[in-house]
Amino acid sequence: MKKTYINNLIFACLLLIALSSCKKALDIDPVDTIEQSNALRTSKDVEGALVGAYSDLGSRNFFGGRPFLITDFLANTDAIEWFGTYEELTQAINKSLLKTNTFVDNVWASGYTAINDANNVIAAIDKVDAAKKTRVEGEAKFIRGAAYFELVRIFGKAYNDGSPTTNLGVPIVLTPTSLVNESSYVSRATVSAVYNQAIADLTDAEAKLPATNGFFATKSAAAGMLARLYLQMSNYSAAAAAANRVITSGNYRLTPTYLDAFPQMPESGKPAKPGENSTEDVFAMQVTTLTGFNGFNEFYGSSTFGGRGDAVISQDWIDATYSADDDRINAFYDDGDIFTAKFGNQYGNVPVIRLAEMYLIRAESNVRLSPAAPVGGQTPLQDLAAVRERAGLTTTTATLANILNERKLEFAFEGFALNDAKRTQTNIGNLAWNSNRLVFPIPQREMDANTKLVQNPGY
Repeated sequence: MKKTYINNLIFACLLLIALSSCKKALDIDPVDTIEQSNALRTSKDVEGALVGAYSDLGSRNFFGGRPFLITDFLANTDAIEWFGTYEELTQAINKSLLKTNTFVDNVWASGYTAINDANNVIAAIDKVDAAKKTRVEGEAKFIRGAAYFELVRIFGKAYNDGSPTTNLGVPIVLTPTSLVNESSYVSRATVSAVYNQAIADLTDAEAKLPATNGFFATKSAAAGMLARLYLQMSNYSAAAAAANRVITSGNYRLTPTYLDAFPQMPESGKPAKPGENSTEDVFAMQVTTLTGFNGFNEFYGSSTFGGRGDAVISQDWIDATYSADDDRINAFYDDGDIFTAKFGNQYGNVPVIRLAEMYLIRAESNVRLSPAAPVGGQTPLQDLAAVRERAGLTTTTATLANILNERKLEFAFEGFALNDAKRTQTNIGNLAWNSNRLVFPIPQREMDANTKLVQNPGY
């Protein structure tokens, strides 16, 4: 992580230069460390750093799309036809990631950049105005907890694969990194320890965040991430309760049509423009023409709509997966080849947590638990029907198999397939669900920089 942290320090120094209007451009002492008291001195400084943390969380190398894309490729058997020249993604399609894969490197680096940003905000929280302090801390905790959960899912074994108390996850760093040397090297924590840290952060975030907060993290965003996390752990009672808190908040509703839940594609011949979150976005990453572009669009979008057109969707797979009366079959477009329309807007926001997911988490959890009274007072059939009716379909039974199949239909190409396969112990083609080839390698760059890191099996 040495080089990663050094890059963070360079970025922080540039931020300081931009924020400090009282110093002349050349009146800066050369240093190799950043003094916390000089970095974030006012509430405005800390609030600016929080916005930076959101920006890093949503980079195309993290929640902006690429890690979800890579896991989709790892989970693919017959849905995605890859025509790209990027060797890094060819490795993912072939289930043969290398420890020198630069896309994987960037996922690790971006995740820890967001974590370090959040740590800086949390460490300086006493500088924040009293009226904003609780909210700002909650947002930083949400960012850190969400980042740790994502990192441990892809760089560590699945929670249900062996013992999470001994399997290695990722390093836990809870304080700002201001000096990089051997004493700051961190070992990998266990999978369970990283999950527990994410739970602690997200639980505290839910308690501190407001119910509404513009497009920034809210109480429901933290609860939604907890619901996803608990489902991955097979803690179904906690997953159902967290999903229920989102649903009953009353702040979200399913969009009228399926495609309305995603950024609208521009009209032919017109430039793509950023759009607002949909009514069912519990949390989405904001994309603007200044901050970057939708990382899913980069490969899932056709060249006409800003993408490379490298990831083509198989028409045979679509025909075999969706019934003709399923509105979701319309979430594809023909531009010479077939592409998913979910990410046809180059500058469209990236949905991270949608209300539909909460309905299906509550439905699945209640089916698995079979409680005398379902969590939330709604039966699994009612929750499943809410999602299917939006797609124009009727529902007769809410079996576990039907609910899991509904997740496949609802969340295709959104980065869910690999982690769903792992938690349900579903093999991927000829690969076992817990194959070492379905876990990201620890980047060789980080291994070279930090002697305390241990590589994953198989690499």
